[in-house]
Amino acid sequence: MDVNSHAEELASDLGVDKAEVKADLENLLEYSVPIDEAKQSVRRKHGGGGGGSSPTPESVDLAEITTDHGNVTVTVRVLTRGTRTIRYQGDDFTIREGELADGTGTISYTAWQDFGFEPGDSLTIGNAGVREWDGEPELNLNESTTVAIADEPVDVDREVGGDRDLVEIAAGDRGRNVEVRVLEVEEKTISGRDGETEIREGVVGDATARLPFTDWDPRPEVEAGASLRIEDVYAREFRGVPSINLTEFTTVTPLPDPVEVAESAPRLSVAEAVGSGGMFDVELVGNVLEVRDGSGLIERCPECGRVIQNGQCRSHGEVDGEDDLRVKAILDDGTDTVTVVLDSDLTAEVYGGGLEEALAAATDAMDKDVVAESIADALEGGAYRVRGSLSVDEYGATLDATAFETADDDPADAARETLAEVRA
Repeated sequence: MDVNSHAEELASDLGVDKAEVKADLENLLEYSVPIDEAKQSVRRKHGGGGGGSSPTPESVDLAEITTDHGNVTVTVRVLTRGTRTIRYQGDDFTIREGELADGTGTISYTAWQDFGFEPGDSLTIGNAGVREWDGEPELNLNESTTVAIADEPVDVDREVGGDRDLVEIAAGDRGRNVEVRVLEVEEKTISGRDGETEIREGVVGDATARLPFTDWDPRPEVEAGASLRIEDVYAREFRGVPSINLTEFTTVTPLPDPVEVAESAPRLSVAEAVGSGGMFDVELVGNVLEVRDGSGLIERCPECGRVIQNGQCRSHGEVDGEDDLRVKAILDDGTDTVTVVLDSDLTAEVYGGGLEEALAAATDAMDKDVVAESIADALEGGAYRVRGSLSVDEYGATLDATAFETADDDPADAARETLAEVRA
């Protein structure tokens, strides 16, 4: 796209400086505003009208909005509002984002300035841009947008406010509030956009689930064992599961009573777990159909920890690999399959010996494959209960196990019971 040509045309029509027009266009295009809408917005800013379009588009219901729309006017109720800072072209911008609703549906929004609205407010929002975000339409509120209190309250059948249980948190959520207990936490130094940055990350839990978190503005209150109300967080996907992120705008308040945390993970059929798109903590029961290649004795890159092949790391090239143990097994419960990965400790348990014993066995047999063969003989055909973190991507479903033990019930019966409960 030749932004210069568009900027030159607009500057000539409007009689304003080309550099200013180009900067306005680039700012809008950076946030996925379509070029025609961006040009109309610049025209309006400089008093040139809408280029043939109405400055205030006709009102539409949220259910009618698609990514093909340019600008719309909607009358809605604010469900949630979150605040965070993003960086654009070296400058920091504070944005507001969340969800809006009317009687027909919901839509997410991003506001590039503070319009002063809060959750629960009923608003008429004029000339809001529509852009695509994660494959869905999202409203883009900028300097050309008007926001006014609606003539009448907007009735919606959605919960107003950001309070959620952890099991309800999904990647992409913004402006959420949770009450949790900190189960694990550690301080780290990472290379951030401003150089080395101190963060805290770990795991939080409530009575419904456990999720990982990152505190980008480390707070002393976020410590192991603390029960906290955490307001205004956003969730993004991390290794296939939602991860809670605390920003400089997040507030953390200690709770007087401990938050109850479920000791057990939710038990699902494999099909239901895979259908969820990913879960940080889940329990599955199934039969091991196969121990896959890449199990038993393996070698990892000393720099990044990735498994290497023939002394080659995908990221660091030729390296001297470090020996390790791993199992990759196919688990089937009659509804679907998942690849279960056991780390070195769990592999040692099912193998009956650690790395030293595995290396000795491979040396005696002059064949590393004897370790994987022994593991396959022990596991294949057996029924097992597995707990861990499930991720789902275009390559399939993978569960990184934190617990692996023999099951005392029939996986097929358990799967049928779970599906019956879900469909009831």
